[in-house]
Amino acid sequence: MSKPKSAKAFNARPYMELAIAEMNKSKNEPRPDGKVPPKVGAVLVFPDGKVIQAHRGELRDGDHAEYSLLERKLGHEKLEECVLFTTLEPCVERNAPKVPCCRRTTNARIKTVYVGIVDPDPTVSTKGITHLERHGARVIMFDRDLQEIIEKENADFLAQALERKRKAEEVDEFTTELEQPITAISIEEFSTEALQKFIQQAKLDFKIGQPAFQTYLRHLGVLALDKETNTYKPNGVGILLFGKNPRLWFKQAALKCTAQVQGYELKPESFEQALVLIPEKVEEWLKTAIGQKKNTESFQRKDVPTFPIEVLREAVINALVHRDYTIEGAKSSIKVDNDSIVIKSPGAPPASISLEQLNTFRAPSISRNPILTYVFNLMGYVEETGLGMAALLSLYEKYGLPLPEYTYKEPFLTLTFPRDIESVQKVTRIKGVEELTSEELLGYEWIKSQKEVSAKEYAEQLGIASRTASRHLKRMLELDVITTNNELAKSPKLRYKLT
Repeated sequence: MSKPKSAKAFNARPYMELAIAEMNKSKNEPRPDGKVPPKVGAVLVFPDGKVIQAHRGELRDGDHAEYSLLERKLGHEKLEECVLFTTLEPCVERNAPKVPCCRRTTNARIKTVYVGIVDPDPTVSTKGITHLERHGARVIMFDRDLQEIIEKENADFLAQALERKRKAEEVDEFTTELEQPITAISIEEFSTEALQKFIQQAKLDFKIGQPAFQTYLRHLGVLALDKETNTYKPNGVGILLFGKNPRLWFKQAALKCTAQVQGYELKPESFEQALVLIPEKVEEWLKTAIGQKKNTESFQRKDVPTFPIEVLREAVINALVHRDYTIEGAKSSIKVDNDSIVIKSPGAPPASISLEQLNTFRAPSISRNPILTYVFNLMGYVEETGLGMAALLSLYEKYGLPLPEYTYKEPFLTLTFPRDIESVQKVTRIKGVEELTSEELLGYEWIKSQKEVSAKEYAEQLGIASRTASRHLKRMLELDVITTNNELAKSPKLRYKLT
């Protein structure tokens, strides 16, 4: 492992991979209760580049990886300047005198923690991350492709943990505003049209009104127990998904759409229906707003949208599903003009997802509204995990279009799609991009679509001489729109990536 020279130069990816390799060494103790323990690996990186690692059960059956690492291996060392990598969210509850791993981490004054996946067990379920953040630690999730490896290796543990979480939610106090029962209404407030669409599109074997369907809705998390009447009532999540009029309860639950293209202004539209009814309606509006063009790739000419609708659909649904519905007065929106398509969603990215991860299309899996995400996943609208990064990356790979750009200005997370390569410099907020030549801009967009590239790969992709490629890359480095992996200038391992 190379020594991390500075915060900017620190490459976290190899340590994430090392933690996963360590995870796969886990020795899980046999349990008479049939409970499957997780496989967990932990890695600690010191300021001088020293690396110490541990896995579950390494030194004694049942010992947590973080305990083995921070206490048994490093109990007498100062760790406040270290960076911790752990494949699973640290535990929150331990029987005395044991100390939970999240508290053990903050007791060591570790200020940067990379977490593989959220532990869905009801005793943890984001509480470990919350504890770290409340005690001043910066939490960053692993890259999505690495999360998938962790999830696959822990499939049995995750299945049991999710079932424990579901059972706990049936009897426990709900912790978020959206999960609280709305006591003034009944299930009759759900739209028959919305419920029927959900049943059909999710391919469920139910009919509206069946007791079995109401039980399913309880398990789904859209009905919550009103303890005063001992009856199940729609909660905020349920009203957003299936309500006859969600804005009666959430004034901000609307999607505002405007378009002005080539001097023509489309009539503004506001979509305020149950969330499950919105996608097709927005798709039809988008087709009108972005316009059509003739596709001449086959003998039969036909009109097709001027921008890939399937990519926009994914982005719009993410704006609906992942937004913060507790921010009053802030509505999701779409704005279309000649140069760009801009989608705004209220709410900052979760603290464990950075703008860098979003803009390099490596955003990990963590959802602000997991029930909304799950329902839309069942209906085939959206990935249950991640933020549709593959769909966004397809813009370059499949359509040869520039990649979009995320920005955040309170209270909106904004996703801006340049409509073509010529529009990039008009709409980007990244300083230096506006100074690139048209050929350099093409190269820059290709680098954005890759994790890292060599000078040789860059020259081959653009079909230019190696000397020209070197000149492009040098200029982009000077403008600070790309950076390197800190290898020496003439090293064969030198790679370039987005800043």
